[in-house]
Amino acid sequence: MTTAPAPKPSVLFVCVKNGGKSQVAAALMRHHAGDAIEVHSAGTKPGGSLNSLSTEVIAEAGADMAGESPRPINPDLLARVDRVVVLGDEAHIKPLDDMTGTIETWHTDEPSTRGIEGIERMRMVRDDIDRRVRTLLTELMSA
Repeated sequence: MTTAPAPKPSVLFVCVKNGGKSQVAAALMRHHAGDAIEVHSAGTKPGGSLNSLSTEVIAEAGADMAGESPRPINPDLLARVDRVVVLGDEAHIKPLDDMTGTIETWHTDEPSTRGIEGIERMRMVRDDIDRRVRTLLTELMSA
């Protein structure tokens, strides 16, 4: 008798526009985890395009945002993923009654509050998110 493989851990990264931070987190998780984690991203009020500086700094890290575009939160996905990670303080997720996972908020570094802008800002944001993604990957794989 064969047993079915255990389902992959799953994560949904969320920010407001789904053009920057949540896409960065998703790209980094896919880069580090390969196919071991089911990765999604969405926005509470999706914008029209990806942030070009986000795309650039992700490429510098060896990851990829190709084929991605801002999308709204799918309630069915929200209900079934193991972890929902909200990036930043602007997006808010209301838990669903039938959610199986947990919601956590990453209060990410915002270099612009210190006068740091442009590509330097995005690299610092990426590096902060990358540290958090690596920790989350370890948690999800050991659960």
